[in-house]
Amino acid sequence: MTKRISSAVGQIAESATLAVDSKAKAMKAEGENVIGFGAGEPDFATPAHIVAAATGACQDTKYHRYSPAGGLPELKQALAVKTLRDSQVELEPAQFLVTNGGKQAVFNTMMTLLDPGDEVILPAPYWTTYPESIRMFGGVPVEVFAGADQGFRVTVEQLDAAKTDKTKALIFVSPSNPTGAVYPKDELAAIGAWAVENGVWLITDEIYEHLVYGDKLHHSVAAVVPEVMDRCVILNGVAKTYAMTGWRVGWMAGPLDVIKAATNMQSHATSNVCNVAQVAAITAVNGGLDDVRVMREAFDERRITIHRMLNEIDGISCLEPEGAFYAFPSLEGLLGREIAGRKIQSTLDLATLVLEEAKVAFVPGEAFGAPGYARFSFALGMEDLVDGVSRIGELVND
Repeated sequence: MTKRISSAVGQIAESATLAVDSKAKAMKAEGENVIGFGAGEPDFATPAHIVAAATGACQDTKYHRYSPAGGLPELKQALAVKTLRDSQVELEPAQFLVTNGGKQAVFNTMMTLLDPGDEVILPAPYWTTYPESIRMFGGVPVEVFAGADQGFRVTVEQLDAAKTDKTKALIFVSPSNPTGAVYPKDELAAIGAWAVENGVWLITDEIYEHLVYGDKLHHSVAAVVPEVMDRCVILNGVAKTYAMTGWRVGWMAGPLDVIKAATNMQSHATSNVCNVAQVAAITAVNGGLDDVRVMREAFDERRITIHRMLNEIDGISCLEPEGAFYAFPSLEGLLGREIAGRKIQSTLDLATLVLEEAKVAFVPGEAFGAPGYARFSFALGMEDLVDGVSRIGELVND
């Protein structure tokens, strides 16, 4: 009998982060007092001046029609200016492709670069979409694990050990989702130089670039190692910096031949991103960073609080998050215990138990290639954050 679903699509796992968030929201809709640490989005409203720009665009009939598949020319110009301003990387507007959110930028990149059998080195813990997008186009994710003992940062020695004659690309993320790790400049320079020396494409996701804390700084690998840009694709978007997750505007930037090929593909797949959302994005990237500073201050306070509270729970150990808005504690000290009458063998078991018994949702580490760990988003109000972590502590230490 002919298969109903293709092998390429059938092998894709559901997004664990969205699944956890959906289950938490469904329980809330049924009247349950659920606190969700699963969502990877700011809990702030999109700034008013951005919304006003979109409202105005709705009234402008030129935005009621198709526009260039690769993005509005004025947005691509704004992205070039923004990238030079924020990342010290000088690119031409033609080197940008505007996508339907960061996820389409990821899929476009994999579809454009990978042939079946190509290997992509994937540092773990990783964002859940990366391995699925690699496999979708016949690529092979090669996981390289960096645990808490090395600050969740891979080394050049690990990359050397993982490289084969089939290695096509390396995915690099700083600040990291899910761990909150931020690579210092010297380590980033070494990784960029390694990619250049080995002729490996570097796919660098910089969407959390403005969410770093304390004395940590974000550096774009293409600014630190300019030679990498010939084989580099930069992924970014307005979602995290400007609290615009629902607006679905991301982009990929890279060599002209790659961007031209990806734009051609997108012209057949989705055509242009919503014009109104693109106008909002122009206003966002042109408007400075005052709003993200306000968000970052709130996230910083929550970061400090969740780090302290998680470490106060017997059996949990958490590194201090350096960027993004995630804590990534080790829950290994809770495994093997009996909690609420149930033997806990994995973080999957623990996540299920905590949701059922404490009404708290978090994403287990298995989703990120890191069994024994878990991701807690601190992009939620302080009151809920304190209540949620307290419930977990009461449950596991009862």
